[in-house]
Amino acid sequence: MNIQIQVIIEHDHMQYLETIAQFERQDLQPETLGLTLTEAQDLLANLQYLVASQQVAEFNEVHQGCPDCGTQRSKKDNKQITYRTVFGKFKLDSPRYYTCDCQVRSEHSESPLAHLLPERTSPELLYLQTKWASLMSYGMTTDLLNDVLPIDRCDSSLRYNVQQVAQRAEEEMEPEQLMFIDGCPAQWARLPDPDGRLTVGIDGGYIHARDGNNRKAGWFEAIVGKSMPEEGQSKCFGFVTTYDDKPKRRLHDLLQSQGLQLNQDITFLSDGGDTVREMQLYLSPQAEHILDWFHITMRITVMRQLAKKLPQIVDDWLTSEKADGYLESAKWYLWHGNVYMALKRLDGLRDDLECFADDNSHWDKLYRHVDEFITYIQNNQTFIPNYGERYFYGECISTAFVESAVNQIISKRFVKKQQMRWTKQGAHLLLQMRTKVLNDELLSVFQKWYPDMKSTIKELDMAA
Repeated sequence: MNIQIQVIIEHDHMQYLETIAQFERQDLQPETLGLTLTEAQDLLANLQYLVASQQVAEFNEVHQGCPDCGTQRSKKDNKQITYRTVFGKFKLDSPRYYTCDCQVRSEHSESPLAHLLPERTSPELLYLQTKWASLMSYGMTTDLLNDVLPIDRCDSSLRYNVQQVAQRAEEEMEPEQLMFIDGCPAQWARLPDPDGRLTVGIDGGYIHARDGNNRKAGWFEAIVGKSMPEEGQSKCFGFVTTYDDKPKRRLHDLLQSQGLQLNQDITFLSDGGDTVREMQLYLSPQAEHILDWFHITMRITVMRQLAKKLPQIVDDWLTSEKADGYLESAKWYLWHGNVYMALKRLDGLRDDLECFADDNSHWDKLYRHVDEFITYIQNNQTFIPNYGERYFYGECISTAFVESAVNQIISKRFVKKQQMRWTKQGAHLLLQMRTKVLNDELLSVFQKWYPDMKSTIKELDMAA
């Protein structure tokens, strides 16, 4: 059996018949039922080239005339440009025409097609590359697209395209502001009732660093967070702390996309780091800032483990049990929001440890941890509430939900089972695209840039 697929093209009251595929079939077998993947790829590639070449031919014919006076322009030369689509890479005719003398122009010739297609990659292919490269490695993304689409493998162009898309989105972001609170309480009171409280958790993670030719440059920090409304979809964000110059704007825009109003209650939970603390301030007049209980109890747990290893003192001045009692008491006071008494207990433990800190490594190690913890509590004492009371009323006291966000946003793509090292710029730009994919926002970004781009690309249900 011989099968031919033909396409009829109608143009200027003329019809053209083109054969784009031909298949031979003999006895029916499971592997020959219908079209094979290779045949389907070739069919789509031939159809795409036929449609694209006809569109380009008509475009070039129309634009041979001067756009101002309509006079036919002389052709200078005829080059070809390479254009990549989801159904193949093609070379398209791109003639250059001499400019008309009807207007004063800075250039003597121009190529209308080259001006129309400056990116050389179709929006749909850019979208697919960006989406899948945000979810898995560049190599696996290339393998996936190459397996299911009739496109050529090219890892370098994929990485470049993704970074260009991210850079374009970054440049469109409005400038950073020190404060985002406008108006006065009287104006806020006249706003409609908000939908409910927003809970925002912020935490940090670390990414393998690469600095130029130095492939072993250590690690750098990235901040990630998740915003959870009482109703609706949770959204996440992320950025590299030492590269991003718009952290407040980034978080503000995220909250705005969730319907933030200046009369809306917001709870920020964080680990109390300087970068995080500065970022969350001045975003909303109704915001409360809470030091995450998880980070407090995690530090105390480490110190209690060290206390169990303390050597015995002959006169039992400071036993491991006594040191553990100091820490347990400080934890109890912090749980109930009594920072003054917690610091008093920690100061007592530090004073006792100081007498032995230079004599034994165990004493010195615990002394340094206690001293750092005291500084940590002092710097964040205004953000320490009565955790027990909040827990009793079912209010959030921990960023445990952000730990999953750190794993989802950073670890799965940048750290776990990933041997790649990152520059700060490359990691930051990919973080922006990854969060947009996880927030189901990437397609809307492309549709804003390309209004005629049909919404026929189905977004993945990330919750699944």
